[in-house]
Amino acid sequence: MNEAQFIAALRTLPLHPGAQDLRDDAAVIEIGGEALVVTHDAIAEGVHYRAGTDPADIAWKLVAVNLSDLAAKAAEPIGVLIGATLVEGAERFVAGLRDVLDAYGVKLLGGDTIAHAGPATFGCTAIGRATARPVPARAGAQAGDVLYLTGAIGAAMLGFEAGDGAAYLRPRPRLAEGLALGRHVHAMMDVSDGLLLDARRMAEASGCTAAIDLDAIPFAQGVRDRLAAASWGDDYELLFAAPDGIVLPVSATRIGTMLRKSAQPLLLDGKSPPERLGYEHR
Repeated sequence: MNEAQFIAALRTLPLHPGAQDLRDDAAVIEIGGEALVVTHDAIAEGVHYRAGTDPADIAWKLVAVNLSDLAAKAAEPIGVLIGATLVEGAERFVAGLRDVLDAYGVKLLGGDTIAHAGPATFGCTAIGRATARPVPARAGAQAGDVLYLTGAIGAAMLGFEAGDGAAYLRPRPRLAEGLALGRHVHAMMDVSDGLLLDARRMAEASGCTAAIDLDAIPFAQGVRDRLAAASWGDDYELLFAAPDGIVLPVSATRIGTMLRKSAQPLLLDGKSPPERLGYEHR
């Protein structure tokens, strides 16, 4: 059973309305006139970081990838819960937690710890308060919308190839940009599994076709294989669809357009894209 099949099986279970049919990166729970945004991501040795990685960097990445999901929902962080494997150098993990929590003004709510032999796995649940209604989601993009991207793509790939560089292990979630964009976008998500794959996911959720111009994508300095970088992931920039002609409150690059739905949910330079668009668990 691969990732898509597993999620499809989960949809047969009783789902809370806030789960949004498990078609987004976070749940939205309405409570007392406000909306809580709740997300959970796990990272594992050998998948999200190499064996021997400084536990401080593991802690930073664990929290940062979850804060990135809150950013994509224009949510103000309330706090995080941590599920940690006790590893050698656990004091470094605590130091890394302090670094990332202090950097983003986020509080620790609690969590759990385990000890076991074998590769370590860590989990984080992040809780935020929605600041925009409707809460931005993957769905909602409309034909004629412009596709924008914050920052540049490929720094994480270069960092990994160079030996787990800072861009790969210590991503910087776009919380401020997400909060500023919340009331201006029709759809928004973070780029975690590859720009092309995530653009296709947004298009499919919105019932559109995403048409992207490879030359328009901003790439990190040093990227030579642009297609590989656009399919690599771990960039944690924000991808969003907004009406043409609006004045954006943040710096972002126009990389394409949302079109009426066609047989192909993603077009790259007007053609069908390569088969591999990003990272999917199998």
